[in-house]
Amino acid sequence: MAQNINFNKNVFNKSQYEKTINTSFSELGVQSVQEQVQNQPTVQEFFKIYNELFYEIPEVGDINSHEYLILTSAEYIGYENESEEIQALQREIATLREELLESQNDLVNLTTNSSK
Repeated sequence: MAQNINFNKNVFNKSQYEKTINTSFSELGVQSVQEQVQNQPTVQEFFKIYNELFYEIPEVGDINSHEYLILTSAEYIGYENESEEIQALQREIATLREELLESQNDLVNLTTNSSK
């Protein structure tokens, strides 16, 4: 038993199409750049949110963690340079301690040898 199906097709020329069909994506929740900028949190709002989420943020991880925040912030402010300076000073302190220990050992040896 065959049945005929009729299809109707509406065709618009370009000017009618733009007037008839809404081609913006407002229904999908897409925001303009200006709307996105306006919706960005301020620095004060960011830190308020950060403090609220502090214990929910993982301690370590490549992204979205306290470790990530520390590393990216340290890189941004050049903290590694200060860290290298601190390491150099710590090496110098270790060397001076070794020299002091050697001097104290020499003093003990001199004192021990002279009392014999």
